[in-house]
Amino acid sequence: MDHAAAGRPDAQSLPGCYRHPDRETGIRCTRCERPICPDCMVNASVGFHCPDCAAGRTPGATGPAPGASRPRTLAGGTVAADPHLVTKILIGINVAVFIAVQALPSSFLSDMVLIGRWPPAPFVPTEGVAEGEWYRLVTTMFTHEEIWHIGFNMISLWFLGGPLEAALGRARYLALYLVSGLAGGVLAYLLASPTTATLGASGAIFGLFGATAALVRRLNADMRPVVILLVISLIFTFTRGNISWQAHVGGLVAGAVIGYAMLHAPRERRTLVQYGTCALVLLVVVGLTLLRSAQLT
Repeated sequence: MDHAAAGRPDAQSLPGCYRHPDRETGIRCTRCERPICPDCMVNASVGFHCPDCAAGRTPGATGPAPGASRPRTLAGGTVAADPHLVTKILIGINVAVFIAVQALPSSFLSDMVLIGRWPPAPFVPTEGVAEGEWYRLVTTMFTHEEIWHIGFNMISLWFLGGPLEAALGRARYLALYLVSGLAGGVLAYLLASPTTATLGASGAIFGLFGATAALVRRLNADMRPVVILLVISLIFTFTRGNISWQAHVGGLVAGAVIGYAMLHAPRERRTLVQYGTCALVLLVVVGLTLLRSAQLT
């Protein structure tokens, strides 16, 4: 990761971040003066704060009291004491639904997955998004049947979601996750066979991939690891059977757009741009859902 040089030019080496000692950095917290890397920087009215000072957990720190200027995340969100809380809750919901799928009758799984219209002709359809069951666009994001599927998605959610939640703040991060998942679901609904059942958090996870690329770009860090992981994931998407590439692509595009808006919105109208972008993507989701439903009915 490439960090901006901000230390003494004559120094032989830069100190390591107090939370990540293996990462050299020339940036220090403006309250406690501990070295912090880009992943730990929290935007303040002047300079950057470390996560502890931003949350008011550092006794004896110099500078203004935490209440004097409310610390904000990189995207303008409120700094939380636990910057990974929403990620933990999302993982918990996915695991709870997975347990329910294993324990309850198969009808529970059938009611949770994304399906366009069922049963197929010549039978009269009674289920599916085209029949008014729009809730499936949401429930499918939290539904998994195979252990490898939920395992891969939850590991990805933990490693991608944690840094994004810390950078965006809870509300913006949750909006990114849900809207990306909806975008992935609606593209699957639009392009896949209406009788094909789709399930899993992959659309939302790929949305986090897109937003991670925007975050790395915002921090002027090395993009190569993200690009390599994304290319591997896309190769896996298009070469392995029984994978909804539509959901992956839809989530990726939505996540990249929303992530860029979240992290590059001008400060004077940041909230309007951030949530306005989410609203526009939601309008596209609604429009495509109505279009596909009209085609199927």
